[in-house]
This record gives sequence, structure tokens and C-alpha cells, in this order.
Amino acid sequence: MIHHMKLYDAPFQLIKKGEKTIELRLNDEKRRKVKTGDTIAFKNTVSGEEISVMVLNIYTFGSFEELYKNLPLDKCGYREGENPSPSHMDKYYSRDMQDKYGVLGIEIRVAE
Repeated sequence: MIHHMKLYDAPFQLIKKGEKTIELRLNDEKRRKVKTGDTIAFKNTVSGEEISVMVLNIYTFGSFEELYKNLPLDKCGYREGENPSPSHMDKYYSRDMQDKYGVLGIEIRVAE
């Protein structure tokens, strides 16, 4: 199955280079349909460029706090020297939405 999602330019470029291999998302109805082995077509919100990735694994958590404690943050797009905080995700998903749905780490690989 192919899923379509949008991405800001910075994480899009990191995925394209193979540096970001875990995409963080809300575990809402749309994302609950994503399964291991599926394809995600990410569309860059700036350039319109698209890239396809294969879903390798899905990690489910109750909150971004829990996710940040259990997944390698360098694989989530954070660079050495950054001070990643789960509150960073609040600008994308409200706390109410996070509490309602939970969150995902979607492990991916750029499709050949």
C-alpha cells in the first residue's frame, strides 16, 4: 500500500540523504493504516519534490516523551549538539491530540 504524507524541507532533505531514518507522527486514523512493508510517498512542502520510502518498522508510544527516551534521536533527524525536547513536537501536534492518539516512530528506508 502507498501512503501520501507531506514534509517540511529540512526533514525531507535528511530523509533523502539517508540521515533521518525514523519519521515521527501522530498515531491518528491515517497513520494507523501504515504497516511494515508499505511505501510512503513524502512530498516536500517547499519544492513539491517527492520521495518514496519503505516502512521497515513501526514503534508505538503513548507520548513523544516516551518516544524520545526509547528511540535513537540521531535517527529521528536530530544532530549532535542539538538539545532535542519532546515539546518540539507540540508545534505540529497539540497535546490534546497526542494524548488522544499516541505517537509513532516510523522506521524507513529510501526506496531504490
